[in-house]
Amino acid sequence: MIKNSIVKRWAFSVLLGIIVLIIIIGIAVGVVLQRQYYNSVEMTLNSRATTMVVSYFSTLGHITDETFNQAARKFVNNFSDKNIMEVWVIDKSGDVVVSSTGFSVVGEKFPDYDYALMSEDGKGTWIGNMQSGEKIMALSYLLPKTDGAPMGAVRYIISLDDIDKQLTSIFISIGFFVLVFIFFTYTSGAYFIKSIIKPVKKINETASKIAKGDFNVSIEKHKYNDEIGLLCDTINNMAHEIGETERMKNEFISTVSHELRTPLTAIKGWGETIRLAKDTDSDIIDKGIDVIVNESERLTALVEELLDFSRMESGKLSLKNGILDITKELSDVLEVFRERSERDGIELITNIPNNPIKITGDSNRLKQAFVNIIDNSFKYNKKGGFVEVSLENVNNSVKITISDNGCGISKNDLPRVREKFYKANNSVRGSGIGLAVTDEIIKLHNGEMIIESKIGKGTTTTIVLPKSSKTR
Repeated sequence: MIKNSIVKRWAFSVLLGIIVLIIIIGIAVGVVLQRQYYNSVEMTLNSRATTMVVSYFSTLGHITDETFNQAARKFVNNFSDKNIMEVWVIDKSGDVVVSSTGFSVVGEKFPDYDYALMSEDGKGTWIGNMQSGEKIMALSYLLPKTDGAPMGAVRYIISLDDIDKQLTSIFISIGFFVLVFIFFTYTSGAYFIKSIIKPVKKINETASKIAKGDFNVSIEKHKYNDEIGLLCDTINNMAHEIGETERMKNEFISTVSHELRTPLTAIKGWGETIRLAKDTDSDIIDKGIDVIVNESERLTALVEELLDFSRMESGKLSLKNGILDITKELSDVLEVFRERSERDGIELITNIPNNPIKITGDSNRLKQAFVNIIDNSFKYNKKGGFVEVSLENVNNSVKITISDNGCGISKNDLPRVREKFYKANNSVRGSGIGLAVTDEIIKLHNGEMIIESKIGKGTTTTIVLPKSSKTR
């Protein structure tokens, strides 16, 4: 059971982050809109106060209380914006003389008047609720001074209820669009996540089967040509390659078991024969000893090849480099095959220069590489065929060419003959790791091995090795 799935992480990180961000943006937009609306109302109040109050009351000069009250009533009666705002006139004692509604004002608080008395410009603004519960914005504007004190003030009041309703409607609309956006984000995100989760689950199931040894499984083709599709193709290819490797490994084990069993059987059989014939037949004893020695050498060579392969796989295949004469090393190897050439009826053609050619390398490893390649040329050839070995001195390198007219290698098998366990022809004895080890030896010498072949025409293997830097 997955406790921390991709869907949960996406929901709690990405989706939750988007929701929080949208909410913050929505709140910020709401605050900005409210401030703009309220600022517009305040500007309207300021405009009315500045133009109307100054133009009317500044001409009165020094007046009595009775005259002030009459002027106040006249100002209110002539006020033309009663449909959008309310206006009060306050006397110098702080009492409301008259209001545009015609009702007396009792018990109302107007902090804006106190703010105006304390301000330098004679204005004060307040947002709050009246006794009726109506939300308002009020602005008090002090009248011109007489005897060093203001004669009173005019208070303008605008209801904010309609504005707040309008803002609420805008906020609801914004909230609706936010919810739609969140729903769309969740739906599209969930669909996208699902398009990832579904193939990932299949990949996980397939990988589990591969881990249990089922290499015939495969993931159905992903409908999108994207990274998931590439991963599915890679998993399928991996399963196929592992299956092939497993098959070749099993064939390798079977082949090696056979290769080991054959000399061991011969050694055991001739050992028993010698024990029974030790007092009677010296010819049988000599022949048996020869077989035992030859099969022991064959067994030793196979074990060495397996050890070299093990070292190669672990990266511990190393060289004991020194200055050597490549013509002598190759000639020594060819001497080993001359008897086999006569025995198998395969002509051995050599083209080796007499003059020494010095290179830096490991004598034993290079001989091992040459033996593996020439041995293959003999194994995959038949009586009446030929194996040709030549060596050329080419500038700063030497080129060894080994050709035969044997059975050849198919076009499909040729790219894989250097792979471990791979055998192009299972009818011929061999472990299937000889060329893999040989290729590694050549690479350790900073060289290159090129294999060219055609079915029924034969094979040509070219090895290019750099010369010793000391002789350049």
